[in-house]
Amino acid sequence: MPTVTVSGDDSGIGELNWQPPAVDLGDEARAATLRRAERALADGRLFDTGEDAIPLYLALLRQDPQDARAKTGLERSLDRLLEQGAQALRFADDRTESLRRARAIAAVARAVSPEDEAVLAYLGRVDEVDQLTRLNLASERALREGRLGENGGGALAGFREVLKWKPGQARALQGVAAVESAMIRHAEEAALASDFDTALVWLGHAARVREDAPTVADARQRVNAIRMARIAELRDSGLRDLATPAGLKEARGKLAEVLRIAEPGDRVAADFRERIDLATHYGLFRPGQAFTDALHNGGRGPEMVVVPHGGFRMGAADDELEAVDAEKPSHYVRFDRGFAMSRHAVTVGEFRRFVEATQYRPRATRRGHSIVYDERSGNFVRRSGVDWRSDHAGDPAADDMPVLHVSVYDAEAYAEWLAGQTGHGYRLPSEAEYEYALRSGEQGRYPWGNGQPPRGFGNLTGGNDVSPGGRRWNNAFVGYGDGYWGPAPVGRFRANAWGLKDLGGNTSEWVADCWHASYRRAPADGAAWFNPGCRSRVVRGGSWASSPAHARAAWRSSSDSDMTNARVGFRVVRGI
Repeated sequence: MPTVTVSGDDSGIGELNWQPPAVDLGDEARAATLRRAERALADGRLFDTGEDAIPLYLALLRQDPQDARAKTGLERSLDRLLEQGAQALRFADDRTESLRRARAIAAVARAVSPEDEAVLAYLGRVDEVDQLTRLNLASERALREGRLGENGGGALAGFREVLKWKPGQARALQGVAAVESAMIRHAEEAALASDFDTALVWLGHAARVREDAPTVADARQRVNAIRMARIAELRDSGLRDLATPAGLKEARGKLAEVLRIAEPGDRVAADFRERIDLATHYGLFRPGQAFTDALHNGGRGPEMVVVPHGGFRMGAADDELEAVDAEKPSHYVRFDRGFAMSRHAVTVGEFRRFVEATQYRPRATRRGHSIVYDERSGNFVRRSGVDWRSDHAGDPAADDMPVLHVSVYDAEAYAEWLAGQTGHGYRLPSEAEYEYALRSGEQGRYPWGNGQPPRGFGNLTGGNDVSPGGRRWNNAFVGYGDGYWGPAPVGRFRANAWGLKDLGGNTSEWVADCWHASYRRAPADGAAWFNPGCRSRVVRGGSWASSPAHARAAWRSSSDSDMTNARVGFRVVRGI
């Protein structure tokens, strides 16, 4: 950057020219005008209008250039003006309004005392900030236009020039980080196109932007995950090919593609059936592994179980008995990466820890009521004083019971807190993740397959169940009983094939998706189908009070986001 020189030769710069606003002194006594100017100065009103200090003092000095009080007042005003200018310059790097204010102050100061050393110094600072701002703007424009500067010049060179003259400037540092992010994005886009050579080139450029930046290391992991996912996709397809009589040629072609994109030394060339995808799909975990994450404030999070990657047919078959249009069309969903799901629904005790740590007030607490089961009438009724601390009947719930009377927003707030406590991506499951885990490899009408539930499957509406008052279900699984009328403590029933408990019974559960009236255009990758601002959300899974039709694996229901009742809880998932 050249040396900044400010002299009388720059009078042509419009930004540094200021004309005092008109001041109407009229017949007012000079003493009164002086008092007006002194009040304006005391209030910090210096130059914007004809009632401000500097225009008033200048008007008085035009009448009497020797007025000592006016001279002193003008000098004090100039000092105050430069103070305001210095304050504006503190934020001028990042705030357009602050820079504009600093320029306006510079124009006033130059008009008032162009030879003053303090004024000249201030003008120099404004000019320097202005040049750095222009350089930042030019670099930001280059960034938007894709001229990153990976081979010199471009946005990166401009931001570095700013940092050369002003080390640590936040705006330029953010610009450098944005350049790095853009290079990483190019790398990931190339990886998604299976062009891993180009992806590595972009990662190399990104690694030279900021030394030892953790973002580049993370990006290398993501690019590698994309590479391994592609290898796994080819492997799965190749294994399917090998199951057909004429599929050997196709499988060999896919192996050749694996060799093209795989890292040197990958054992897939030697043994196509080796489980080379373990690290790809599960990172440091393995399918079926159970773990808990540490919380920052002490203790452990919910017990999580790693769900295997794979695919399944989601929704109800066209000929499924009691299926509705909202459960159709049946469609194939594939998870290219496993995920972890809590072994059972979040408990009252686990939710209590969140509420006490954050002072969060769930919806039912704020509203003052929720829907409970009334033994006297055998119906679900609204009852005051019921919230997450209550059981299905409105009585105090034990800590090992699934938390009820929570809205989807309450569930999301818990997951967000858990993510902040652990540093991992906890969230509500997508609807596809929930049904995938619920079926756990089965494709029947119910989570257990077809027909009556096997003994000990879970907490369902059984014909043998009896309420405390002697009531029985009108619509239940004949001959089935689980010993509970109302939710059971979590984990009392046997786990499904993937080690998860209570998915097919005990409580229905919130998922992350917005409600859609069918699966047309639903995501095929298992992601949540979410539209910001939607009010209707999805509830999945049968509960202790669900009819057999609602215990089907494909059953889904639309519920208002603020709904709370005695049948719906939630569980969490975490990326791995």
